[in-house]
Amino acid sequence: MKVTAFVASARKKHTYNATERFLQKLQTFGKIEYEIVSLNDYNLQICRGCKICFEKGEEFCRLKDDRDILIEKMKNSDGIILATPNYSFHVSALMKAFLDRLGYVFHRPEFFGKTFTSIVVQGIYGGDAIVKYLDFVGNGLGFNTIKGCCITTLEPMTKKQENANNKLIDNLTQKFYKELIKKRFPNPSLFKLMVFRMSRTSINRMLDSNFKDYSHFDEKGWFDAEYFYPVKLNPVKKLAGRMFDWLALINTKD
Repeated sequence: MKVTAFVASARKKHTYNATERFLQKLQTFGKIEYEIVSLNDYNLQICRGCKICFEKGEEFCRLKDDRDILIEKMKNSDGIILATPNYSFHVSALMKAFLDRLGYVFHRPEFFGKTFTSIVVQGIYGGDAIVKYLDFVGNGLGFNTIKGCCITTLEPMTKKQENANNKLIDNLTQKFYKELIKKRFPNPSLFKLMVFRMSRTSINRMLDSNFKDYSHFDEKGWFDAEYFYPVKLNPVKKLAGRMFDWLALINTKD
C-alpha cells in the first residue's frame, strides 16, 4: 500500500516532523510505502474562479502549474494525509491554494475507497476548527475520512506537551491504519446521500452534455445510480433518496 502526505508549511519543522512521526509509526503496523510531499517545492498558482474546470473540464484550465502532478500522486495512493500549520486561524496559504486547485473534484468526487486524515499544528488555539474543515474536505473529495488531530507546539515546548502531541499522533495513526487496510466502500450517511442525490438530480435537470459535470455523471452512470458506487440501501435510505431527488426537482423547477 502507498500513503502520501501533503505538507503545507514553508519550513520543515513542527508540521513536517509531526507528519514524519505519523508515517514512521504507520510502518510499524505493516509494510507501507510512503511519501512526504512538501507543497512549497511545487508550483501552485492561485485559482482565478473562471469555472472552466466545472463547465468544460479540468484539462482546459488556463493555469499551467503542478496541479496534475499532485493529483496523480493522490490517485496512486491508498491513503492521504493533509498536514498544515494554523495560520490566521485557517489552513496555510499553500494548503488553500492546493485545495482550490482541486475545486472541480468536489463537483466530481473520485477518491472513493481511499483513506484520509489531517494533522493541524497550532501555537495556542483555533486548530480544532481547521481539523473539522479538513474532515469536511476529505468527505467532499470522496475519501473515507478519519477525524484528524490538532497538536500544540508553542515554543518553548515542554516535554509534557511533546509527549501529549506524540500520543495524539500515534492514536491517529492507529485509527488511520485500521481504516486503510479495509479498503471499503461504506454505505453513505443520510447527509452524503442527500448531497449525491440532490446534486445529480440538479445537474440532470439544469445542464446538458455541453457541460463537463453532466457528461461526467452520465459516463459514470450516476444519473440512474443509488449512490456514487454500488451500495445496498436499506428501506429508510431508499425512501430518503427519492425524497432528496424530489426536493432537487422542486428547487430547480422553472
